[in-house]
Amino acid sequence: MAKNILFIAVWLLTTGCIFAQKVFISGIVSDEKTKEPLIAAMVHIGSQKILTDELGKYQVALENAGSYPIVISFVGYNVYQTQQVFEVGNQILNIALRESNNILNTTTVTAGKFEKPLSEVTVSLDVIKTTLLENANTKKVDDVLQKVPGVQIIDGQANVRGGSGYSYGAGSRVLLLMDDIPMLQSDAGFPNWKDIPVENIEQIEIVKGAASALYGSAAMNGIINVRTGFARAEPETHIASFYTYYAPPKDPAKKWWSNAPYDAGGSVLHKQKLGQSDVVASVYYFNQSSFLKDNYEKYGRATLNYRYRINDKLSVGVNSNFNKGANNNFFYWKNGTTDAYVGASGTYSDSKKTRYNIDPYLHYLDNQGNKHKILMRYYNVNNNISGADKQNASQLYYGEYQFQRKFENLNLVTTGGLVGMATNVQAKLYGDATYTSNNAAAYVQLDKKWFDRLNVSVGFRYERNTQSSPEIIPITATIKDTVVGGKVKDAQPVFRIGANYKVAEYTYLRASWGQGYRYPTVAEKFINTNAGFPIIPNPKLTPETGWSAELGVKQGFKIADFQGFIDVVAFQSEYDNMMEFGLSPLGVFAFQAKNVGGTVIKGIEASVTGQGKIEEVNIAILSGYTYINPQFKTFSRALTGSSDTTNVLKYRFKHNFKTDVEATWGKFSLGTSVNYNSNMDAIDAIFELFIQGLKTYRQQNNKGFTVLDLRLAYRPTEKSKISLLCNNLLNEEYMYRPALLEAPRNIGVRLDYKF
Repeated sequence: MAKNILFIAVWLLTTGCIFAQKVFISGIVSDEKTKEPLIAAMVHIGSQKILTDELGKYQVALENAGSYPIVISFVGYNVYQTQQVFEVGNQILNIALRESNNILNTTTVTAGKFEKPLSEVTVSLDVIKTTLLENANTKKVDDVLQKVPGVQIIDGQANVRGGSGYSYGAGSRVLLLMDDIPMLQSDAGFPNWKDIPVENIEQIEIVKGAASALYGSAAMNGIINVRTGFARAEPETHIASFYTYYAPPKDPAKKWWSNAPYDAGGSVLHKQKLGQSDVVASVYYFNQSSFLKDNYEKYGRATLNYRYRINDKLSVGVNSNFNKGANNNFFYWKNGTTDAYVGASGTYSDSKKTRYNIDPYLHYLDNQGNKHKILMRYYNVNNNISGADKQNASQLYYGEYQFQRKFENLNLVTTGGLVGMATNVQAKLYGDATYTSNNAAAYVQLDKKWFDRLNVSVGFRYERNTQSSPEIIPITATIKDTVVGGKVKDAQPVFRIGANYKVAEYTYLRASWGQGYRYPTVAEKFINTNAGFPIIPNPKLTPETGWSAELGVKQGFKIADFQGFIDVVAFQSEYDNMMEFGLSPLGVFAFQAKNVGGTVIKGIEASVTGQGKIEEVNIAILSGYTYINPQFKTFSRALTGSSDTTNVLKYRFKHNFKTDVEATWGKFSLGTSVNYNSNMDAIDAIFELFIQGLKTYRQQNNKGFTVLDLRLAYRPTEKSKISLLCNNLLNEEYMYRPALLEAPRNIGVRLDYKF
């Protein structure tokens, strides 16, 4: 017994001595400017490596006192490196990292669902920061996207490098995400840009090319991911208001108004931390008396985002957004001369709309450094549109579990997940029936880095879609007939691979290939209405498949304190069974969605992005030129209904040049943007036949168009700004899609105040 007591005493004494020799280092890694904790920053002290937790905290244990090297890093920030002597016991080491001023180190998330510097992504990716949104008085997200090289917004539909043109009511081939969750209207696959809170955007990331392997069906042509902002260490309030006046059009004969059209609105945003809680709240109001006769729009939007950090490993939250408004618009003009800003009879649509989304989520960082995310969204849309056959309502239910593990010793990141999505649509627009759909998917992506130079990304997704409709669907829009519906299933595997090689200090070569897949929306298969002409269902519509590939080089440069990069890329996309709306082959005058066969789009793109100081002037530039050659693999004018006799896809601009430059000196800033598009060679031939004046107008205006914008801002104080903006300075008359003219010259003023 005595021996046992002696053994325990010696053991406790020895253990205590060993324990007493240890060094325990703990602290918080944060942003030097905002004081915001940095989650999953890498802390490397001696031989110990650890990631910071949800509160930016870390703790490292060293066996002995002494001098140890310290390296702390986080994507988009300068690396902190030093050598420090540590004594035995507990010691606090808080580190504030400075955001990198190297534009190539801009943090991105969308390409791989984890933080990666822009220079290392394996696909073409552009980033829009908050500054440009504010400086350009962005009222809707799609307005600022028109400044991005290779991106076109045609009547609200986005396309990247000619991957889609314009097709009324068709689903989008570009997936809109808000905080990594799909934000397309479930019945039509259409982006409701006005639901995105422009007053609270941290960053917009645009991926060019097929991204279905990670994001699913609608990402066939690219991704637009809008990332909203969280509360910082200090409370923030931002108040903005704006007013825009529309001048008479270039052709005085087209002016229909006596009192000048206008739009006005404003927003209030507040962000604040309350203990372990983060709160972001905003309101936005917009009211437009349009330059298009009898068109108007007014809506109000409110957002409330809440996050609660339960502990250093677990946080939960919910984001919400409510939008209510009314508008009236027409589909095409009365004629192409004196009434080009007036709608044709029977094409007006008056509507009252209510939309809201509720997005609960959970983030968990386990003891092994693995990330677990649960993302959910409920998205409700109710459109009360004038006309007996146009009302529609839909609900979207989305859930995703995401797992991510970093193997630091292997320089490997694995990301996997399970996705479930269900929709429910009730609409007179689709034959006064109920439609449901279900999507289930599993995905995995591996991102591996070799020799600190080569990044390789490989992804796979398996997706299954089920769509249910009534067995028999009557066609009520002027045609007395029926079509056969029922339940349809389809499943598809999708792959992608990409590589990025660092050739020299600021030179990066990349190549990627990815498959695309898009399942038809309810609107494409079952729309049953009249928009000045009958649109009828096509339940036999089949999914699109295809791929896109690119080879590009990104070259960084620095001139004095100005730095940026030049990006040059050659790309090709091919699609099978491409879906487009066109004249029905059933022998009746009506439009319907149909598979028009295979397409191939080849092209090149060159862009320059930069920021910094030249002498005493701060300069920011975003500029690029895109050329595409969009063709059918087998051209049949009868099948495509094209207005052009040559083999060219409809609703595309072959040449596009864009540039946006802003110079700031002292309290003043001056910005300008230029957008040039070549002629749209082909549209639906039937439009030129029955839309009055369209064919003649296109023949007389076949040289393309250039739009020039100008802006000037003055900052009376550090917290306030007054901006004067003139869009379409040269008063160019132009249109992105047939028979719908864009705005004439307009002059606006914007006031911003932050405290």
